[in-house]
Amino acid sequence: MYIKSLTVENFRNYDYEKIEFLPTTNVFYGNNAQGKTNLLEAVYLFSHGRSHRAHSDSELIKFGKEFYSLSLTFADSLREYKTDIRFTNDKKKQIKINNVPITKLSMLMNYLNVVIFSPEDLDLVKGSPARRRNFCDEALSQMYPKYLSALINYHKALVQKNSLLKKIRLSGNSNDAMLSCWNEQLASYGIIIYNERMAFLKKIEELAKTVHKDITGEALSLEYVSGIKLKEPTPDEFLTVLEKNQKREIEQGASLIGIQRDDFKIMINSNEAKIFGSQGQQRTCVLSLKIAETEYIKTIKDEYPVLLLDDIMSELDINRRKYLWECITDKQVIMTCTDTDILQSTDNTRLFNISEGKIIR
Repeated sequence: MYIKSLTVENFRNYDYEKIEFLPTTNVFYGNNAQGKTNLLEAVYLFSHGRSHRAHSDSELIKFGKEFYSLSLTFADSLREYKTDIRFTNDKKKQIKINNVPITKLSMLMNYLNVVIFSPEDLDLVKGSPARRRNFCDEALSQMYPKYLSALINYHKALVQKNSLLKKIRLSGNSNDAMLSCWNEQLASYGIIIYNERMAFLKKIEELAKTVHKDITGEALSLEYVSGIKLKEPTPDEFLTVLEKNQKREIEQGASLIGIQRDDFKIMINSNEAKIFGSQGQQRTCVLSLKIAETEYIKTIKDEYPVLLLDDIMSELDINRRKYLWECITDKQVIMTCTDTDILQSTDNTRLFNISEGKIIR
């Protein structure tokens, strides 16, 4: 899988630019705050339908403009695609794939697969459980439409259940029938999410520990911590656990258990990296997990995703940088950096200089 071209108009600090990519390594370099990361953000939009750093599409429109427009062509092993995204100030978003409008953002995730790696990914180790859940959810949603559908429906049911629990707590009038309805939906969708996350982390652990061992000689492992304790992963047991906790949830006016509280621990030599790992060890954990995610997608899709590396080389020491270079030689990479001196010399690399929203190849 590789991207052929990207066109941006009125996007972030860009007026209009069109970029032609190599199917190998593409490097955008320049000083900070010139717009390098904005291009990775534009590519990410075509994979997930949303930005990985902005809260709303309105933030992506260049100041003083009424809209932003993006076009991207890419190819997989079967065919070539042209995708378009346009967003206007009246909050209307239009997405087309090969000139055919799509009605749901989730449909976009079935086409272009990307893995993004940035300095902020250190939060994957140091940050909240939500950050680690997102790691699982984003990877699985790209691979399995059924998973994404279950995730969306689970959170819709959770919102409704929480709203009902608050009303019951305030009014004192129980509504067991309606609560049972929402619990049944949560069990039905939740067990799909639970089982897929378990299987995903098992596979990621298998792939990541090999990478980590090669880099550091240390033993990396992952420990799944579920927000619901199940002896047998079935919808019936999921529902039983929810019903056993119903009285306590009514007293609190909120859902207290469920896969919305899932987490996983990253361990180095049986010690939790979040607590005991140095920053260098934590950074290597992230590198191992991201490379593992890339290999995981390859096992499912039979082709590598596009790698987006946001100023990551400068964060790594020379040995880790060398290892990463060896891992990306057979993939399309779009990366940013401030200094080309950290790059390895190769004929398969295309360089773009960025200054104040202008791109010079």
